[in-house]
Amino acid sequence: MNAKAGRLAGKTAFITAAAQGIGRATAEAFAAEGAKVWATDIAADKLTGFAHPAAIQARRLDVTDDAAVAAVAQEVGAIDILFNCAGWVPAGTLLDTGKADWMRAFDINVHSMYRTIRAFLPGMLAQGHGVIINTASVVSSLKGVPNRAAYGATKAAVIGLTKAVAADYVTKGIRCNALCPGTVETPSLHDRLQAFADPAAARRDFIARQPMGRLGTPEEIAALCVYLASDESAFVTGTVQVIDGGMTI
Repeated sequence: MNAKAGRLAGKTAFITAAAQGIGRATAEAFAAEGAKVWATDIAADKLTGFAHPAAIQARRLDVTDDAAVAAVAQEVGAIDILFNCAGWVPAGTLLDTGKADWMRAFDINVHSMYRTIRAFLPGMLAQGHGVIINTASVVSSLKGVPNRAAYGATKAAVIGLTKAVAADYVTKGIRCNALCPGTVETPSLHDRLQAFADPAAARRDFIARQPMGRLGTPEEIAALCVYLASDESAFVTGTVQVIDGGMTI
C-alpha cells in the first residue's frame, strides 16, 4: 500500500446507488483507499465484479422503503462515512410533471436521505465523529435548466438538508457536505439519452452546455468524494461542492 492508498484506512463507508456510475466509482475509490465499504443498490444483480471485492459488502436496498433502510442500518452498525448517491432524474416542466412523478422524485432524491441519515446519525454521534456526503446537483438552487422542474426542486432541497444537518451537528464531530456535479458520463445518462428522438443530438446538447466541452467522469466525482470523506477535509462542512466543468460559471 502506497502513502496515498490509506486515506480511508480503518473507516467504514455506506453507499447507496453503488451498482453503477458515480456510486460504483466511489465504492471502488473508497475501497482502494482502505475503507470497508457497504455497497447497496436496488439493482442487486449489478452489485458484482468489483475490483476490490474483499473490501466491499454488497446488499440490495430500496431507499424508499423505511423498514429496509432501518434493517440494513441495524445489520451494518456504526459507520464513519455515509454517501447518499441514490437519485432519479425526471424530465419535464412544472406543468408536464404530474403529482405522482413529483412525489416520487422527492421520495427518491430527498426522503431517502432523511431515512439513511436518521438511521446512521445516532451511531455517528455515539462515536463522536462521522461524515455525510449528499448528492445534489448544479441543477438545483445553483442553476435552473429547462425541463428539470422536479429534479431541480429536489436537488435544491438536498442542499438545504445538508446545511441543516451540518449546522445542527457541527459541534458533535459530524460533517455534512453536498456534492453538486454537472453532467457526468454514466449508464443513467445513457438511458436518459435513449428517450430522446435523436439520442446523438441530445448527447451533443448535453456536452454543449459544459464549457470544458466534455462530460465529467464518475472517477472524477469519486476523487472529490474521497477528499470529503477523508481527514484531509476535516475543516469542511456545510458546503456545496461544485464539480461541473464550468457549467455554473
